[in-house]
Amino acid sequence: MQEENTKPRAAILNKKWYLYLTEFFSGMSVMAVELGASRLLAPYFSSSQIVWTIIIGTIMIAMALGNYFGGRWADKNPDPDRLYKRILLSAVWIAAIPFVGKLIIVGVSGLLIVTVSTNFLIWAAFLACMLIFVFPLFLLGTVTPSLVKYTTDSLEDNGRTVGTLGAFNTIGSIIGTFAPTFITIPAVGTAVTFMIFSGILLLLGIVYFVSCGRSKIRTAVCTVLFIGFCVAGTTLGFAFWEKALAFEGESVYNYLQVKEDDRKAVLSTNVLFGVQSVYMKDGGLSGLYYDTAMAAPLMSSAGERSSLLVLGMGTGTYATQCSRFYPEMTTEGVEIDESITELAREYFALDEKINVVTYDGRAYLNALRSGREGRKFDVIMVDAYQDITIPFQMSSKEFFTLVRDSLNEGGVMVVNMNMRSDSPEGINAYLSDTIASVFSEVWTADVRGSTNRELFASNSPEMMTNLAKGINALQNEDLRSTLTDVSSELVRYEAGDLILTDDNAPVELLGMRAIDGLIGKELSYYKEIFERDGLTGLLESLR
Repeated sequence: MQEENTKPRAAILNKKWYLYLTEFFSGMSVMAVELGASRLLAPYFSSSQIVWTIIIGTIMIAMALGNYFGGRWADKNPDPDRLYKRILLSAVWIAAIPFVGKLIIVGVSGLLIVTVSTNFLIWAAFLACMLIFVFPLFLLGTVTPSLVKYTTDSLEDNGRTVGTLGAFNTIGSIIGTFAPTFITIPAVGTAVTFMIFSGILLLLGIVYFVSCGRSKIRTAVCTVLFIGFCVAGTTLGFAFWEKALAFEGESVYNYLQVKEDDRKAVLSTNVLFGVQSVYMKDGGLSGLYYDTAMAAPLMSSAGERSSLLVLGMGTGTYATQCSRFYPEMTTEGVEIDESITELAREYFALDEKINVVTYDGRAYLNALRSGREGRKFDVIMVDAYQDITIPFQMSSKEFFTLVRDSLNEGGVMVVNMNMRSDSPEGINAYLSDTIASVFSEVWTADVRGSTNRELFASNSPEMMTNLAKGINALQNEDLRSTLTDVSSELVRYEAGDLILTDDNAPVELLGMRAIDGLIGKELSYYKEIFERDGLTGLLESLR
């Protein structure tokens, strides 16, 4: 039997407009939390399609459960107080996410270090999503079926009423999709974005309960908790264990972190693994993959007078090194994230004379090819692969054909493959086979002490002869020694038939497998410590 609701109906609900506003803002908040979730997880687990799939799947589970139980609860006891109490609770939970969520992510990752052997990132991202986002979005999932119950007066107008609710929800969702990406996250960051939309939900609940004069203590407690979490969330950074960061912030595309000391500056877009750029302040070689890639200009027919284009400029480490060691080279770059270029000028001594275009790498090549100039280059470096986030449009046969057509005769392409994998059907095999289907000469060299592999490709049979001559002519002894070692380690690649195309390029799944193998090797080390020395020994090794 349905429970009888003896509470007087709040006057604010009499004309239904407040119910429609509730639907509007709840739909907006759901989408804002979903987009905020991607930005919260990206610095730890990347922003790949796989992580997006986990986020969307988790949120759909929460919303489905919320819709189901919200309908049942509304039928059992059609009391709007219950709905607005759930909205208040969801508001406080969402406000807590920037603080508590980061602790949960680090805690889950630490737990999985000693419990899983494969698919670490998938499990970590999934469990973090379940713990952080399912409950508040489950509560928001109860909003629509509850409002249908409260707004429908008769069967004669129920279609129009439900349709109006759906329209308000959809419009709110549209705004909640665009506002975080283009307004709040770039302007004030992920943490404040969560707080803005949780504040809207909190205000919905407060206005309702103030209008009907009930639940004063509850609203006061929720308000105090909201303020407390706002303060805590804005003071806890993504890498909250790091005490001396030169810069930590966000752009439209990335989480950005700069570490700096007397020797070098380092850019990272992920707090758990990976370094995107390094600048050595003494003007020497970096000791990283950029040094190996320094062989590319000498492989081209233009040698030290090559024209260089870097797709995925980052902070310009490679361009800076080439300009320093090959002063007759001309250099320009393409970087989709303008904020990284700004950091490059401020922390990484990127020369103002080096032009950097804010654009997608492939789109830029297309624009050059269709333009009147028809400019071509002697060396094109592809350095746009970031942890497992590999742009499929810059990994296909069509893309590498475009690169080939953008090279001068005797030109060379160098590709930084940042996840070394020797699997016969791994990401490197696919990329190498695809490149070998476009270029006749393909050579690879693994970078010592890292997971990187550099691939050099050309249609000139003289590329290795050019390299030998170029090395002999070098005046800088450090560079000559480094490239002599690189030359001895170059291996000619034998082409296979694993071809990536614009229509079929599962690079993120392949990348996930590769990084899972790399992480698995690291985890085995920590598991041995845990088994031998226990939790205390593990924590000591992580310091």
